[in-house]
Amino acid sequence: MDLNDNIESPLNLQVSFNKLLEQYETLTKSGDEFIVANANRILKSVDSYPELRTGFSDMSVLKKREKEINLILHDTFNPLLTQNEIKTASVPLHNLNFNSSERFKNIIKNAGEDFELEIKNMPNDDMYIIACTIILNFCYGYVINFKRPFYYQIPDKDGVMRYYKILYNADFCEIISTENAVKLAQEDYDELLDNFNNIDLWKEKFPPNSYVFKGFVISNIFDVTEDQSISNIKSSLIGEDRRKDKSFVEKFHEIFRSLFGLKDIKVGFSIYNKAENTFELVYGAGMNSFLLNGNESASCSESLCGKSYERLIEENKYFAISDIDKKIEKLKQYPKVQAPQVKALYEQGVKSVIFAPIANEDGLLGIIEIVSDKPKVLNSVNANKLIDVMPYIVSAVERSKNEEENLIEAIIQKECTSIHPSVRWRFQKEAKNFIHAEFSGEQAVFKKIAFDDVYPLYGQIDIKGSSEARNEATKQDLTLQLHAVKSIFTSASRIEALPIYDQYIYQINDYLDGINNHFQVDSEQQISEFFKQEIAPVFKHLYTLDALKQEINTYFENIDDKVNVLYSHRKDYDETVALINKEMASLLDKKQVEAQAMYPHYFERFKTDGVEHNMYIGEAITKEDSFNPIYLFNLRLWQLQVMCEMENSFYQMQSKFPISLDVASMILVFNQPLSISFRMDEKQFDVDGTYNARYEIVKKRVDKAYIKGSKERVTQKGKISIVYSQKQDEIEYLRYIKFLQSKHYLDTDIEIVELQDLQSVTGLKAIRVSVLYHKSEEDKSFYTYDDLMKEIKA
Repeated sequence: MDLNDNIESPLNLQVSFNKLLEQYETLTKSGDEFIVANANRILKSVDSYPELRTGFSDMSVLKKREKEINLILHDTFNPLLTQNEIKTASVPLHNLNFNSSERFKNIIKNAGEDFELEIKNMPNDDMYIIACTIILNFCYGYVINFKRPFYYQIPDKDGVMRYYKILYNADFCEIISTENAVKLAQEDYDELLDNFNNIDLWKEKFPPNSYVFKGFVISNIFDVTEDQSISNIKSSLIGEDRRKDKSFVEKFHEIFRSLFGLKDIKVGFSIYNKAENTFELVYGAGMNSFLLNGNESASCSESLCGKSYERLIEENKYFAISDIDKKIEKLKQYPKVQAPQVKALYEQGVKSVIFAPIANEDGLLGIIEIVSDKPKVLNSVNANKLIDVMPYIVSAVERSKNEEENLIEAIIQKECTSIHPSVRWRFQKEAKNFIHAEFSGEQAVFKKIAFDDVYPLYGQIDIKGSSEARNEATKQDLTLQLHAVKSIFTSASRIEALPIYDQYIYQINDYLDGINNHFQVDSEQQISEFFKQEIAPVFKHLYTLDALKQEINTYFENIDDKVNVLYSHRKDYDETVALINKEMASLLDKKQVEAQAMYPHYFERFKTDGVEHNMYIGEAITKEDSFNPIYLFNLRLWQLQVMCEMENSFYQMQSKFPISLDVASMILVFNQPLSISFRMDEKQFDVDGTYNARYEIVKKRVDKAYIKGSKERVTQKGKISIVYSQKQDEIEYLRYIKFLQSKHYLDTDIEIVELQDLQSVTGLKAIRVSVLYHKSEEDKSFYTYDDLMKEIKA
């Protein structure tokens, strides 16, 4: 077998001892007779084997000339140090080791029969280029510092991974160019410096096997397990949050096993919440806390004994228990002594533990918990191994804490005071100006955020007759509750003939009459107060009567605990509205992702009795010189199409709602661009200027507008109403409607109507057209609203 089999390299590798033998030739001229004799003896031993000087690549020669090679390397591999030094003789960029110290052999033996020695951190893909850089150094004197720390990763006899750093001695090497070698000039070197990843260029300058490597390298190897463990801890903790990675914790266990040289240890974490004086579980895949023993959080005083509390929380010092079982036996002698951490660890099979405080100048941040199922292997002595790693853990926890605070703030911003991504750049710019002003000692003022010349789009899908539906649900609930109360008083008057009971019955009848004939806005509040202030105290008295207990119990079973009234029909109504809002908003949000991809624009939506949305599009928002009216027209068409899809989605889900409600959709078209600014107090955008305010007035009132000369509202179930004021808007939207008719979104019954004048607003018109529906996503039939209702109820 040849050394160069299956290897593509500019170097043809040959083992040679020529350079070392030349050193011995020099020693023959020494004044020390012993040194001269030894050198002559070694030189004589190779006289009959010229291949040991000229070089060979046939690996069988290593076996044939093993005796001579051992003699040549005798002084290099001193037998007095062979049990201490970790050393090999090998060739570069190859896993071959042909001579080793006894300690290295023992390390390999302990690793097991299946272990294959491999240099870690040796980039196979770059092996060819590494060889080229060696040639540049040896043959041309160009020093390219491409050295990286190479190391072996070898398990010990207990299976604990240990790390060994490799340092090469290349004193006994030479590189010789062949006739195939390309003579390199300065410009070639300069070109290579800028083209590390261009493997074809490197092969052009250094053809395969164009140079011969003769010699061998001595690898001096050092156990750097502790240093590498510290480095691995640092690497594991730096960068992205790894807590989502299920393998992260297990890798962390392995690192600490290497650091302590112990196979069966595990690592847990608990975060210290100073405000509540509690330990909390670190969220993340595979995260565990032995201190919390399965709980999400626990009081510090209930998790630690007095001594450990003082040591960890107050002094921020390590706390170790080397023998948990022994500690448990000792505690049995003193039943009054509380050591909750010992009991918790004992229950989990822990035999020894180190608690290390993660603390900075501000105090405790958390606890790192190192445990073993063997007694005495963890103790206060080897706890000192943590001294060098704790700064990295502290930094990581500090960073994680800051990231979590930022994430919490981001969630609050998103869920409570959201700033739409399309305009975030403007807020960021102003925030940077604010920070710069503060650092410069100037008066920092967060300036007004405004966008000029943007086009508004507004739409809503509104629940028809929502007020009437809620009133009806309220009347039904109040009627049921009043009848239940009346029944109890009727029963009470039979038991105790007290006129006050008759007076309550009279009051209830009066309320029932009011509900049926003239229910008003404040009727609900009046009757609710009646139940709370008058009925509840009387029922406490009536409950002392055994004959009424069952009836009163039944009454209170039907009363909602949260609102303290009968809440059945109103609950159905509220749940229906909530479901409608949730589903419609979800669909709109999903569609918005597509719309933003077409062209960025500002978007906001509101849940009321239905879902409203505002959009603004224009150059000022996009920050780029890219806006064109085509994007406005596209967004208007998208809006109309999505409103049709929301209508369809609503009626496909209607059967799932607790009560049956209808919706009506409307789009408001405003032809002129306007200005909007962010109101800091209200945390939302609003229009600027007197003229622009007209748009807001129309938005708030138009859905309640009537068609001129009638009592018919402009918005109708089963139809989309498009309100506008300019003829060009009418032409534009009729074009969109025609397109959507071809797609079977809309029916052919287009009507154009005039609206009655609103306050300060005249000349509004509307296009109304019926939506075509499908009973389901799979249904390919088209239905008008009336047809759909018949199909649904059939």
